Amino acid sequence: MHDLRIIRENPQAFDAGLALRGAEPAASAILALDERRRALTTQVQEAQSRRNDASKAIGKAMGQGDTATAEALKAEVAALKTTLPALEEEEKALGAELDDRLARLPNIPAPDAPAGKDEADNVEVSRWGTPREFAFEAKEHADLGPALGLDFETAAAMSGARFAFLRGQMARLERALGQFMLDFQTAQRGYSECAPPLLVRDEAAFGTGQLPKFAEDLFHTTDGRWLIPTAEVSLTNSVREHILGDLAQPIRLTALTPCFRSEAGAAGRDTRGYIRQHQFWKVELVTICRPDDWESEHGHMVASAEAVLEALGLPYRKMLLCAGDMGGTAKKTYDLEVWLPGQAAYREISSISWCGDYQARRMNARFRPEGAKRTEFVHTLNGSGLAVGRTLVAVLENYQQDDGSVIIPEALRGYMGGIDRLTPVA
Repeated sequence: MHDLRIIRENPQAFDAGLALRGAEPAASAILALDERRRALTTQVQEAQSRRNDASKAIGKAMGQGDTATAEALKAEVAALKTTLPALEEEEKALGAELDDRLARLPNIPAPDAPAGKDEADNVEVSRWGTPREFAFEAKEHADLGPALGLDFETAAAMSGARFAFLRGQMARLERALGQFMLDFQTAQRGYSECAPPLLVRDEAAFGTGQLPKFAEDLFHTTDGRWLIPTAEVSLTNSVREHILGDLAQPIRLTALTPCFRSEAGAAGRDTRGYIRQHQFWKVELVTICRPDDWESEHGHMVASAEAVLEALGLPYRKMLLCAGDMGGTAKKTYDLEVWLPGQAAYREISSISWCGDYQARRMNARFRPEGAKRTEFVHTLNGSGLAVGRTLVAVLENYQQDDGSVIIPEALRGYMGGIDRLTPVA
């Protein structure tokens, strides 16, 4: 959600920010609607005040024996009682229309977000690790995985495309990855472990920006709830409608949860393999902080995701996303892309975003600075620390051997019950 005051003060800058996102200018229409609403609000307030004054004057006129004045005042009050509800209803409708227009607009990019339309315009910031050279032709995980327990056929038979059935050592590896990431983020990076709901109501999905614009990307239950596409929804909404204290220490939250996405906008992309699924596990990182702390917290969150990849020995690169490629709620985003030898390409494994007060305004999440009478909106950040399924894919492809086995990274072996490699099952 956007601050109307900022739009009023500099509508040209607001439209310029929208243009960077590929969105049409909106300031003029919003301000016209806002002006109509404010004028109507004034009209309603004046009518209410006149009704109250006239009601008081009736008694005074009656006490003075001025029947004619009293009757005229009664007629005026009766007329106001008839017209006021219509005015109030119109004011409410204009307010709802204004809120809906604002809610459908993306966030305004940070000044240092690169201009650009799509991923081709993203800027590489750094690389870590050297991609391994294989003495054999590296396989993609979709070819390597089935012999190790990554079963797509069974899942497709019961659930359709974009599902997988993990068996034995493969299921153990996915569980090990999730537990390792969660332990790492809580023990070494200062995040507090949470076990949030997987089903949320409309207002929670609205608060983090999935509704109303991206409803088709979510799964909706018959009782009106939404399956979370990421634990960001539940974790960030934990401060919804709250007035927090001074927030001298940012609130850092993490959770390992299943995530559910319809992938409505991904037709034809990654239909083969485990990259893009309707159901997957992810360790999510969320931070709630003061406006002055967002930059240091963004750096901390990016470093927290990077550290997991480095602990697993997975080469990656860090990308600063251009304005046109960022998610709708973000002001600034870094993507981490892991190297996949089977594809000979870097693929996204984590997206870490600063959202400013965009989500906080939708959730009415505020804090009260020490010594201040007025509250301020918090800033929110979120990122993957990491997507478990994509990390599993990266482990399979980077640690594959010419006999079809896969070496388990050293950092995971304590979670694997002593197993140091996955071996093909006959």
